Amino acid sequence: MFAHTATVEIAALKAAAQRVALVSTKKDAPIKLTFTADSTLVLEGGGRSDLLPMGQYTISRSVSDLAAFIDRLHKGKVDILGFSSGGAALTRALADPRVAARLHRAIVAEPGPMDGPTAHITGHKGRKSARGLAPAPTGPRSTHVPRYAVAFGLMRLGLLSPDTGLIGQAEGDNAFTAADLGSDIASAYCARDAHRIPAEDTAQNFSFSPAASLRIQQTVKDSPSIASQLRRSRTPAMLMIAECSSQLRQWETTVLANDPAIQRTQYMPGVGHHMWNGVDDNNGRAAAVITAFLQAKPAPLPN
Repeated sequence: MFAHTATVEIAALKAAAQRVALVSTKKDAPIKLTFTADSTLVLEGGGRSDLLPMGQYTISRSVSDLAAFIDRLHKGKVDILGFSSGGAALTRALADPRVAARLHRAIVAEPGPMDGPTAHITGHKGRKSARGLAPAPTGPRSTHVPRYAVAFGLMRLGLLSPDTGLIGQAEGDNAFTAADLGSDIASAYCARDAHRIPAEDTAQNFSFSPAASLRIQQTVKDSPSIASQLRRSRTPAMLMIAECSSQLRQWETTVLANDPAIQRTQYMPGVGHHMWNGVDDNNGRAAAVITAFLQAKPAPLPN
């Protein structure tokens, strides 16, 4: 048994883990670090992280786990990239002086809503995505089974609590397949790429906890504003925004408006929410943008 499990997302939430490292300063209190194939560390409820009681999946837990992970590295201040829901967690870390003190530079990429008021904003997304244009994914879907389709649908609508006993957490995780996320994957690419979206997951490497994800999202919606705390941030940061983003622009611009330490906002043309996606030279462009910021060099792409 692990006394504490500390994981943090710095790239794709749903990528499956390939290796596990144990880091500890005390034999009786190890931290389990779950890494993906590209050395990403995943949040609780993402990838193949251990299951927790549903009530423990909160955005505050994600931030405290980030702090615990950095402490166990014993490397001093760190440079960190938070993508999507990881970007929201990182934004909240920047607003918490106790956690922000551990950060050297931060890259907030395509963030989700940072707090309750932001989560209730309505507005515009980026340019048209491939959602509704890409071929339907093949393979089995949990949503073809009526019991799962009803339960997951009601959870997504907020009409059924994620901790419902209708479907156990482990059962839901095992039932949910890559094909169930087909439209979400398509929405992460530009419309022009609808017919060349690379395969992101297989039955062998895919794992996703819909109930845990929805539970964390709900704790964000229920949280008070962090704007005043974020305005005191002093950690140098960069905000990355995709041309065909499926995120609300207002989620991203709210971070920009309230964080005075954002030194650079990088607009990424020709990509959707998944800015590094294996198509054309998108991976290299994203890496060049990130490297330039970390090395305090001019941005390689115009804004």
